[in-house]
Amino acid sequence: MRLQRKRWLIRAFRKRRELKTVIDRTSQIRPGDILLFSTQRNEKIRLPYFLNYYREMGINHFLIVDNDSNDGSVDYLADQPDVSLWHTKGSYKRSRFGVDWLNWLQRKYGHGHWTLVVDPDEFFVYPFCDTRPIRALTDWLDASSIKSFSAMLLDMYPKGRIDEQPYRAGQDPVEIATWFDSGNYTISKNHRFGNLWIQGGPRARVFFPDMPQKAPALNKIPLVKWDRRYAYVSSTHMLLPRGLNLVYDEWGGEKASGVLLHTKFLDTFTVKAAEELSRKQHYAASVEYKAYAETLKDNPDLWCKWSEKYINWRQLEILGLMSKGNWA
Repeated sequence: MRLQRKRWLIRAFRKRRELKTVIDRTSQIRPGDILLFSTQRNEKIRLPYFLNYYREMGINHFLIVDNDSNDGSVDYLADQPDVSLWHTKGSYKRSRFGVDWLNWLQRKYGHGHWTLVVDPDEFFVYPFCDTRPIRALTDWLDASSIKSFSAMLLDMYPKGRIDEQPYRAGQDPVEIATWFDSGNYTISKNHRFGNLWIQGGPRARVFFPDMPQKAPALNKIPLVKWDRRYAYVSSTHMLLPRGLNLVYDEWGGEKASGVLLHTKFLDTFTVKAAEELSRKQHYAASVEYKAYAETLKDNPDLWCKWSEKYINWRQLEILGLMSKGNWA
């Protein structure tokens, strides 16, 4: 595992050549700042709300890689005073789906900082997030000597056709994608890396009903007290060293955890799915996007009679999708 981690770090070092600086404001970063890292392509319509959501949460600086957008998002991000931006025409697939790029940026700028890695359609929810900023969470994690914090990816969707209500820039996407599956999840242990593997929800129920084992993984570890020796292995599903993946209690208790509200399924998704299918830059020959395209052309509705309407983090805790552990 130690040798493999070194290989990932060397790979990230080599991939740094693919990143061209658009605007570098990293001199603004101060000790103790909480940093957000993300990769994006053609997400301009989502960026205003995304940035404001995390600013209000307490993120101090955004470090973003743009993968050759053509929708104006580069200019938009470059104008934001708390964003440092890199551009690349490199292959998303051959960068291990952006992991190599972000591993390099986290190694260079994230050492000693709490770092949050999310996509523009993911919104981090944690215990007491309605009354406490993210620094309250990281301070508690520091005091508890906890270096990583997990969050289950929770797919959100509207009631009815996903293309029925148009999304507008600056809007909270959860106003449209308000529903989620409260059950229908399977959990297994990845013995090699020590992390939990979670699958299910609407993507298993609708897109992979006959092959649920091929449904996307929903387990993530997005919040880490970063060290330059660390490396993400596969998206934010797991890290090395292995100890960072032990974000659950094996002895019957509950460790604190969060949720990432995943707002992929808006009216913008059909065009996005078609683009990503043609680019073939996603995992396993874009099998996920093939399933999206084939299913949505006939029935673009993910809602079912067991769907639950989102209220707040306390609801998610009651349903067992997240936990406040011993953080009171």
